[in-house]
Amino acid sequence: MALSLRSLFFSPILKIPSPKLTPPTTNVIISLNKTPKPRKCHAVTDRSSTSTVDDHKVLVGPAIDEERKGERRVADYDWTEEWYPLYLTKDVPDDAPLGLTVFDQQIVLYKDGNGELRCYQDRCPHRLAKLSEGQLIDGRLECLYHGWQFEGEGKCIKIPQLPADAKIPRSACVRTYEVKESQGVIWVWMSQKTPPNPDKLPWFENFARPGFQDVSTIHELPYDHSILLENLMDPAHIPISHDRTDWTAKREDAQPLGFEVTERTDRGFAGRWGKEKDELLPNFLRFEAPCVLQNNRELVDSKTGEKHYFTGLFLCRPTGQGKSMLIVRFGATKRSPLAKLFPKWYFHQNASKVFEQDMGFLSSQNEVLMKEKVPTNKLYLNLRSSDTWVAEYRKWMDKVGHGMPYHFGHSTISLPKVPAVVEHAPAGLVAGVSASSPAKGAIGTMHAPNLANRYFRHVIHCKGCSSVVKAFGTWKNSLSVVAAALTVLAILASGRQWKAFCLASASLCLVGVYACSTAIAMNTTNFIRTHRRL
Repeated sequence: MALSLRSLFFSPILKIPSPKLTPPTTNVIISLNKTPKPRKCHAVTDRSSTSTVDDHKVLVGPAIDEERKGERRVADYDWTEEWYPLYLTKDVPDDAPLGLTVFDQQIVLYKDGNGELRCYQDRCPHRLAKLSEGQLIDGRLECLYHGWQFEGEGKCIKIPQLPADAKIPRSACVRTYEVKESQGVIWVWMSQKTPPNPDKLPWFENFARPGFQDVSTIHELPYDHSILLENLMDPAHIPISHDRTDWTAKREDAQPLGFEVTERTDRGFAGRWGKEKDELLPNFLRFEAPCVLQNNRELVDSKTGEKHYFTGLFLCRPTGQGKSMLIVRFGATKRSPLAKLFPKWYFHQNASKVFEQDMGFLSSQNEVLMKEKVPTNKLYLNLRSSDTWVAEYRKWMDKVGHGMPYHFGHSTISLPKVPAVVEHAPAGLVAGVSASSPAKGAIGTMHAPNLANRYFRHVIHCKGCSSVVKAFGTWKNSLSVVAAALTVLAILASGRQWKAFCLASASLCLVGVYACSTAIAMNTTNFIRTHRRL
């Protein structure tokens, strides 16, 4: 199901019943310092007291009594006691382990001999080699450093270097994590102390409705998950940043928006929003811990009276400092006839293009936050008419950020305790065999291990797009050979008709080569704004 950016964020809908978030846990009220002095914009002029009062009319201010009193609410929170989205079920490789991260915790996911999903700490107990660099042997995960093999609940069942009469040490095992498959997504419970809480496993009502169809994509992105979530809950940027991307987002549609927060809990927030001039705010947004965001709407067919449901679902996983992974799912109970004319890979590459249009802004935003090392209220100018959700999200981070490895809140901050890990040799960079696996990288400029590269960000994680790129590459090479052979035959042929036939056929083959090259480029080439100099 393909939904345009404009149709998701700006089409009118009916009122949507909103399920309640989990009730808040015990809170602590902490008194903050007095309101900081107004900031000065040295690039323009100093703010006078009068201009500050005027600013309060357009900028997001205190939303609850605690904020007005200079206090903030602190919730009991532990980031490990959550379910995190790992991967789309359909894209998990059958023949290779998959290395993933949640914050700074490295894990490996694979399918055993029975097709059951297993998840371990991505570290061999022998000498700490990455198990995700290994291979699957008869459903067992083998470390490619010394050949140790593991299965089931992390038990080591083979050590090639061990004497025949020796037993495998009981400590030769790997830490395991609980994983669950739900509605086409693999989720992992990160806590080693607290048993998995099934009540926290997300469930999305629209995706369970009869006839609901979706287009799902997965992307690695070079900025923090909190910045990613900010971007996804910011409808105001769509007409500008994504102007004409899908024939509907138009910069002339940029306008003030209206917001109404209907829920605030320790698990997140929810509310309605739409154009400021709308009598009813038609769109319903919900954010729920730790990193689930959805936009829902309903439409009623004016002819039949039938109700249709639309959802834009964004599952964001923190993958380390300045990195994140996103699962995007656009779906509806009614599919546009136009969408049926396009292959799925077309919508996947268009989604990649959308993220590339924002990538420069968000990467630089990430750099500034890390450099300045201050909360966002010292840096952001959040407008009431565009940035309400952003402010709500950062204030939620104030409540729970103390239970995360690091965070940037509205008025609080906790910096990473350890420097970011740089992957100098990602899996598959050298091994030619691994290059053909959908879980690995590959060799060549197009496949360079760089999160700014579309192939590395999306294609290697998507079985469909990976197969499409390989298929178009095969057709391109085959047609090139045929075109060359037909050209030679045209030169050697004595009859005029045969020459014309061979040349015409060679031309058709070259047209096919061009079409295949274009399709490959669409799937692997980054979007670059035409007004920028290279």
